[in-house]
Amino acid sequence: MLALSRKQNESIVVGNDIEITVLEIKGEQVKIGITAPKTIPVYRKELYVQIKDANKEAIEQANAIEDLKGLL
Repeated sequence: MLALSRKQNESIVVGNDIEITVLEIKGEQVKIGITAPKTIPVYRKELYVQIKDANKEAIEQANAIEDLKGLL
């Protein structure tokens, strides 16, 4: 992991077309803005984990259905 210090209104660039900017700092909260192409999804990590788990469950269910079809 790369750890960087940034002040308000300072940015970090990832690759050629993603920019992360510190918008505001209030106490222990930091508000960030992310500029990225629409083709690149940006998620909060907790939401990303939920999506990933739901996709895994859907695949497992689809495999179970295919297994059942094989028995018929």
